[in-house]
Amino acid sequence: MTNSTRPHTQATQHASESRVVYGVARQRFLAGALLFLFGLVALMGIITAEAFYPGYNAGVQEISDLGATRPPNSVILQPSASIFNTTMMVSGVLALAATYFVHQAFRDRAVTIALGLLGLGVLGVGVFDGSEAPMHGMFALLTFFSGAVSAVVASRVIETPFKYLSVAIGGFVLLLLGSLIVLGLLGIPHPLAFLGMGGVERYVAYPTLLWTLGFGGYLMAPVPEQDAA
Repeated sequence: MTNSTRPHTQATQHASESRVVYGVARQRFLAGALLFLFGLVALMGIITAEAFYPGYNAGVQEISDLGATRPPNSVILQPSASIFNTTMMVSGVLALAATYFVHQAFRDRAVTIALGLLGLGVLGVGVFDGSEAPMHGMFALLTFFSGAVSAVVASRVIETPFKYLSVAIGGFVLLLLGSLIVLGLLGIPHPLAFLGMGGVERYVAYPTLLWTLGFGGYLMAPVPEQDAA
């Protein structure tokens, strides 16, 4: 290679690397923005549906009661039901879209599958309201477990100390879910039973939703070139 062609080759390589860095940064940002919107829309949808639900008790009633209570004799109150169910469907689509860009940015199969199942679970919760047994319960359980697993496995792609908080949040939710199932099967009262079923359920759901806000913010932050390449 002559001296005249070497600078041109180096410039071409640098331009190619810059495009790769820009592409990864763009995918990370889109993934982060969509995850942030997912958490925000889901939380605000729940709050709004609660505001329109007469006499709603967050400690006694489950989150899904906002869409419809369990059968038989399911109770569906409007506009709370439409607000909640529509919000869950929109949130599920946002999470699935975020999953696509997370996969493009990291190519980590575990993270992709966990987030994809989270989006699918939330979408299913909106499509099948609380009166649709057993489908609603299956999608709700999928949402809770996949959300917690997402927080744990996301530590594989997080490069800051936030990774430890991510594992802690996911681990807490998994431990709580496991204890609810085991103690329920054994007929033993859960230590958090004083919060009511609705309160305990929020201890499961809200940490995951808040985690998506944090993870989304992390992904939207500028990416050092050595990490994006």
